[in-house]
Amino acid sequence: MTTSTAPKSLLRGIPALIAIDRKAPRPLYQQIYDAYRWKIALGDLRGGEPVASTRELARDLGISRLPVLNAYTQLLAEGHFESRAGSGTFIASTIPAHSNGTHGDQHKSAPRLISIRAQALPRFERPSWAEHLGAFQVGQPELKNFPIHIWSRLASRYSRELKVGALQYGHPMGLVELRQTLAAYLRTSRGVHCESEQIMIVSGSQQALDISTRVLLGAVAPVWVEEPGYWLVHHVLKAAGCRVIPVPVDSEGLKVDVGIKLQRNARAAFVSPSHQYPLGVTMSATRRFQLLEWARTAGSWIIEDDYDSEYRYDSMPISSLQGLDTNARVIYTGTFSKVLFPSLRLGYIVIPSDLVDHFAAVRQSMDICPSHASQAVLAAFMREGHFTRHIRNMRRIYAERRRVLVEEIERQFGSSCKIMGTEAGMHLTLMLGEEAHDRKIAEEAIQQKLWLSALSLSYVGRSHRQGLVLGFGNAPVKQIPGAVALLKRIVTA
Repeated sequence: MTTSTAPKSLLRGIPALIAIDRKAPRPLYQQIYDAYRWKIALGDLRGGEPVASTRELARDLGISRLPVLNAYTQLLAEGHFESRAGSGTFIASTIPAHSNGTHGDQHKSAPRLISIRAQALPRFERPSWAEHLGAFQVGQPELKNFPIHIWSRLASRYSRELKVGALQYGHPMGLVELRQTLAAYLRTSRGVHCESEQIMIVSGSQQALDISTRVLLGAVAPVWVEEPGYWLVHHVLKAAGCRVIPVPVDSEGLKVDVGIKLQRNARAAFVSPSHQYPLGVTMSATRRFQLLEWARTAGSWIIEDDYDSEYRYDSMPISSLQGLDTNARVIYTGTFSKVLFPSLRLGYIVIPSDLVDHFAAVRQSMDICPSHASQAVLAAFMREGHFTRHIRNMRRIYAERRRVLVEEIERQFGSSCKIMGTEAGMHLTLMLGEEAHDRKIAEEAIQQKLWLSALSLSYVGRSHRQGLVLGFGNAPVKQIPGAVALLKRIVTA
């Protein structure tokens, strides 16, 4: 073992440069402990070298001996120090004589390898609009109208009546009471064919998409996605190593015939038929039956993302695609983030019966089970009728905001822009001319406190249409005219 070349007697006379700060919140023993560990890690202190006695170090630092003793005891217990009878305390001789790269590059580190799954994802950058509220943030519900007092009362009741069983691990499929309540709601309001045993409670729609991908798809599997489409779907599929096949969307939804020409034997199709993101169109009945027939004959899967279809303004909500499926080829996903509040982090998957065990096994391997508390409160919120009352109230509020936004765009922009996706949901898309640069407009809008999204970011292929996705869920009516006027100045600058 290589140790310091300086004589041990000389080293014994040189106190280690250990600094403490009496005003720091960390205890003195912790400061001494951390200082030694760091010097050993850097190679400043090396295996076999002596360290000052506890009495000497306490005297040098001008403190009592107790914190030094506590620090040395911990360092001895962890193997950083070793005690030699009759000789004193030393840096453990088993500590490798190496540098962590802080004293030159003579000891090169091995490459820092990460998984192919992580490499496939773009660098993490939290969208600038995600931290803010207001016009025209996409996917953000109106939080001031959420009945917090009711939710708080239910949460308090849950805490008061908490049973020991609620502290144990739960089932990977989720709380039975919530699944039963949710099954009844989905059957009556969304036309979903399901029983509670088919429902898995997950941490939002993003985990629903991830679990579905893990169960159904392998690496290099070809998969249809909507073009343009939900950008986080693209991330999930790229991370899984799937081959993404962008299929164009028009006013009737996904162009199934084009998808068949591009890749007939795709393993799955990810779609949002009730309210497509970002164009906001609704898939026609003809396209729905075409898609279901393709899945049946190709032996493929359809993952239906039904993220905000409760909010439809000129007609009743469109029934789910899953409700038309007679061959158990559709995996139906939804979320409470848009209809309640984002930090709730609860969503669900409706799974074909023969796949339930596979989904449960994957879920258990990921995080065992969802949180009991949030599920129980949500179950009570739904069971007592608060959920449906909240949906009705918010549908009225969003309908008024949508109306004012459309009127203001038409009044201020005139015929220079086309509006898409006004029939449902909490966003619409303002289509721009080919000469526009929607990403630059979105960046400039952020500087002006307008939180919108560039349409071109939702494309996988090279052909990008230019446009702006405008959320109105968190845009009060009185703010909309001024926000549209500001947006027009940015667009026409």
